[in-house]
Amino acid sequence: MNLYSNKQNWKIAFLVVALLLVGASLFVSNQIVTKVGEQEKQHAKQWADAIKKKVELVQLTNRTFTQLREKEREKMELWIKATKEVSEQSFSDHIPEFQLQIVKDNVDIPVILLSNENEISGYRNIAFDTSDLQPIYPTFKPRELNKKYEDSLVSLSEIWKEKNPSFTIEVYEGLFMTYVYDDSKEITKLEKERDLLFESFNEELIRNEGLVPVVLLDQKTREVIGSNIAKDKLSETELPKTISNLAKRNDSLIVFSNKEHPNVLYIDTSAELKQLKYFPYIQFLIIGLFVFIGYLIFSTFRKAEQNQVWAGMAKETAHQLGTPLSSLLAWVQLLEAQEIDPMIVEEMQKDVTRLQKVSDRFSKIGSEAKLKDTDINSTVKEVVEYLRPRISQKVKITFTADKSIVANHNASLIEWVVENICKNAVDAMEGKGELHVTMSESPEWVHISIRDTGKGMTPKQIKSIFKPGYTTKKRGWGLGLSLVRRIVKEYHHGRVFVLESHVNVGTTFRISIPLKEL
Repeated sequence: MNLYSNKQNWKIAFLVVALLLVGASLFVSNQIVTKVGEQEKQHAKQWADAIKKKVELVQLTNRTFTQLREKEREKMELWIKATKEVSEQSFSDHIPEFQLQIVKDNVDIPVILLSNENEISGYRNIAFDTSDLQPIYPTFKPRELNKKYEDSLVSLSEIWKEKNPSFTIEVYEGLFMTYVYDDSKEITKLEKERDLLFESFNEELIRNEGLVPVVLLDQKTREVIGSNIAKDKLSETELPKTISNLAKRNDSLIVFSNKEHPNVLYIDTSAELKQLKYFPYIQFLIIGLFVFIGYLIFSTFRKAEQNQVWAGMAKETAHQLGTPLSSLLAWVQLLEAQEIDPMIVEEMQKDVTRLQKVSDRFSKIGSEAKLKDTDINSTVKEVVEYLRPRISQKVKITFTADKSIVANHNASLIEWVVENICKNAVDAMEGKGELHVTMSESPEWVHISIRDTGKGMTPKQIKSIFKPGYTTKKRGWGLGLSLVRRIVKEYHHGRVFVLESHVNVGTTFRISIPLKEL
């Protein structure tokens, strides 16, 4: 019966099932993350389409402004012509009515008339007058205030010249006048509304907390059309780096294609999606940590329970052996009194003494063993001499020790360890071969090497040989070497291991005991 092999098979099966469950869960999680990512891209594309419509609206408004300014220019040309004719006929009794009507109809286009010396000769439809300057310059006299007002109009005319072309006409021979005009009130109002519209959808984008970080870029001019990323990331020096990083994280999207101005949408991954990507791994890490801690706790409880069971079984065995041992001692004494062959009585006495030692060993399991500084060579030699006549005559057993070695050990338990390994070696040799027990010493350790010429072990068997329940025999519980390891490691603070093993060649066990008490 190989309990350990069955246990290992169950462990492997549970591990495979756990890995399959983890893999399936990660697959499902990644599928969810992928779908969420696609939805974010779709939302960003929908936003970009909305931006496109708004940009188109702005472009349409700009074209409308251009057409309105052309019409106002034509209107100004007509108004200037009518004004000139009216001024030429001002001394005539007959002034055409339609010319007067044209002059009167200009009630919304601001106009400033400048002389050759760039002085104010007239103005019309100006939005402010000297009353607006009075609070600013309260100490100015009316003449000073008028002068300040005219200077303001001159400055204003220079600004208008850059915005709209001026008209210069010859009023009289050698007298030229320059007409400077600004956009009408209606165009100014529409332009402000357009700017507010442009600012509103940019502000809407910035405040849209549900939208992933995006940049809508004019691919030709590299101008940012819209974005909800921090302004410092969109500066002239940082923009290429920002675009490069976004392109690495997600594929860019052509939201609409215009031959003259193709626009490209670059999309980042939202913070929530980034966290969601790592969440399954964090989740399994935490679960795995709890499982591992739980396994350690239950494993400790299980080992403690096993130790209690083994200790109880050992003590009960020692207790049960006490009665027949007492009886056997009495029978040996009786045989001595009846003058039976002394050799028979001597051998029986040795076996009874061995049974007493065995009983003593079992009684010490689960209790603190008392260690003494004695000659460990004598302890091991006694075991070898006891086994020599009691194993197969076809097994040649040798004991090698150069000198006495004093080590801190419990003689009864070390005898048990050596006897157990030697008996396993005889079984491995199937009652035929050589068994060599060698004592050696290092600065801190005494080594007991037990080498046989048996069938040897594979690397897989070597890894499991000391585990409870593992055995290579057809009949066995797999507890002998487990107890050996416990005696050496826990009671003597030493080591026991397979020094070397080769299939069909043999195995060497090494027992190392500290020379001094630890």
